[in-house]
Amino acid sequence: MQLNKTARMFAAAYAAGLAKNYGVENAGNYFALSDPQEIMLRSAMLESVEFLNLITALDVDQLSGQVVSVGASALYTGRSETGRFTRRIGVSGNDYKLHETDSCTALLWSLLSVWANAGQEEEFFQKVQEFSNATFALDMLRIGFNGKAVAATTDAEKNPNGEDVNIGWHERIKGFEGGKQIITDAVTLGEGGDYRSLDAMASDLINTKIPQQFRSDPRLVVLVGADLVAAEQYRLYQAADRPTEKIAAQMLASTIAGRQAIVPPFMPGKRMIVTPLSNLHIYTQRGTRQRKFEFVEDRKQYENKYLRMEGYAVEEPDLYAAFDEAAVTIGNVAEPAEG
Repeated sequence: MQLNKTARMFAAAYAAGLAKNYGVENAGNYFALSDPQEIMLRSAMLESVEFLNLITALDVDQLSGQVVSVGASALYTGRSETGRFTRRIGVSGNDYKLHETDSCTALLWSLLSVWANAGQEEEFFQKVQEFSNATFALDMLRIGFNGKAVAATTDAEKNPNGEDVNIGWHERIKGFEGGKQIITDAVTLGEGGDYRSLDAMASDLINTKIPQQFRSDPRLVVLVGADLVAAEQYRLYQAADRPTEKIAAQMLASTIAGRQAIVPPFMPGKRMIVTPLSNLHIYTQRGTRQRKFEFVEDRKQYENKYLRMEGYAVEEPDLYAAFDEAAVTIGNVAEPAEG
């Protein structure tokens, strides 16, 4: 399909506007962002996906180093006979490493033509920019929850969730002190299984893997995979004639084991995590962000490219507890026990 006249006009204006806004002659070549431009892009991406705005996304100066502490749950108040009371933050040996990360959204001529026909020039610009920002932001989360390795050449067909792009949060904790914070022994959710409910799973996770002094931290949330939620909702609605189960079914979307429950985008369906959201970190090296905006006639598409050095970290490993999805089996949820 050819780019229609209106879309071609909007596209040319968009490319010229981008070049002007970024202060470059040609946005079709990779160009570096200034400090204010980096801040603006970072803010736009955080705002494009709500969950990304809840975790910790920081710019750092070094390609590798000690994980940045933004405030763990330990006690920071006391006194000392020999001076002022202090407590250092950070976990020794908990470091990060950034890797080259290359993102690109390709918008086909056909889509651009539809967008151009649907509104004015301003709306066209907004759709193109919002689509790219949201796509890049969601990929950051997709890799954060699923990343296992850093391949020299990635394969999106074999690893559709970015498993080979970077090492995400779960994989990093698997490699920290023998993966002691992650339950990998086989467990079953359902009647006759190890856990009858998600409440029981989360309670056990908190009581066995989160240190006692942190268990009452109000920032702890339960991140739960969509498959587990679906199984639990089915079980509860099967017993919806009972008032307590009906209330539980209605509340499942918001609380599990008395904690706020969240179903994050792209997290494996049978994984459960208990952690403060601020404990999940994404780092981007300051000064490495590069952009390129190119209308490629031979591929009949507009390509929006974003290059940077990026990586993942968990600030306080002891505050990350999880059931590994490979260990969880969803059993019989159709016949709830009488209560």
